Amino acid sequence: MEKGIPTVDLSKFVHGNEAEQKQFVHDIGKAFHEVGFVAVENHGVPKSLVEGFFNASKAYFALPEGIKRTHEVDGLAGQRGYTSFGKEHAKQSQVADLKEFFQIGQVVPADHPLKDQYPDNVQVPEMPDMPRLGRELYQNFEIAGGHLLRAIARHLDLPEDYFQKQIKDGNSILRSIHYPPITQEPASAIRAEQHEDINLITLLFGASAGGLQLLTSDNKWVPVMPEKDEIVINVGDMLQRLTNNYLKSTTHRVVNPPREEWHLPRLSIPFFLHPVSSMDLTCLESCVTADNPLHYEPITAGEYLDERLREIGLKK
Repeated sequence: MEKGIPTVDLSKFVHGNEAEQKQFVHDIGKAFHEVGFVAVENHGVPKSLVEGFFNASKAYFALPEGIKRTHEVDGLAGQRGYTSFGKEHAKQSQVADLKEFFQIGQVVPADHPLKDQYPDNVQVPEMPDMPRLGRELYQNFEIAGGHLLRAIARHLDLPEDYFQKQIKDGNSILRSIHYPPITQEPASAIRAEQHEDINLITLLFGASAGGLQLLTSDNKWVPVMPEKDEIVINVGDMLQRLTNNYLKSTTHRVVNPPREEWHLPRLSIPFFLHPVSSMDLTCLESCVTADNPLHYEPITAGEYLDERLREIGLKK
């Protein structure tokens, strides 16, 4: 486990025989219970698509600030389009993270019952390929994430399709994050201060530079070093809440590089897999025991997301 987290092979679950599927379900359940993070190989997301979106994102963040700001939409709490440098902070911190980002959200037909919850994605006339490739990558991440959640459902002794109806047309977000070169001693912020993710699971494609670290159960920061084509998956707070802390939403951060690498930017592409807002996050009865009493009040995914967006400064 030199990369800091265990590795699983998703093709063994999607295309494997019964024994291979069973082993995968065991392995991912154990990883999410003990570590909260796992690296996934053979995930089915085309490498060419990832590289295409990576390159388009790199070119996008190189655009003049004035142009990027035309893609920033007030009142959307950063859920679509561009969010300029220094807007978001971790919930326990008042110092903004050293990043800017662009977000792409769910697309549903005009007559869909959730249409009013999903604003249109922001187009980029200067670079139409970027949102188009992002949308394609979004759909591929939805498929991979769906397979992973089927395995999680089996691990939790739930019907295998338990999460499928909750994530179909869910409120997921693809975020392209740019951490610019560091040009002066930071006030105290690091690229991304320690935090937990809000959603069910996060799928993260290997960043262009290191820096991702997770906090172990014995309070040590460990670097996460996936292989080039792997996706890093971590449990989000919604899944931790649903399982009454049985599956672990692990604290993580992105640290600044050593001073001699300050001139290097960092680009990373997480996909935050969210359910529909109406999903009930009341703790599963099977996860409430004498040893693990109930930790959370009932709440819906939408109410919880709203609460958290306010805490991190994206929603006023």
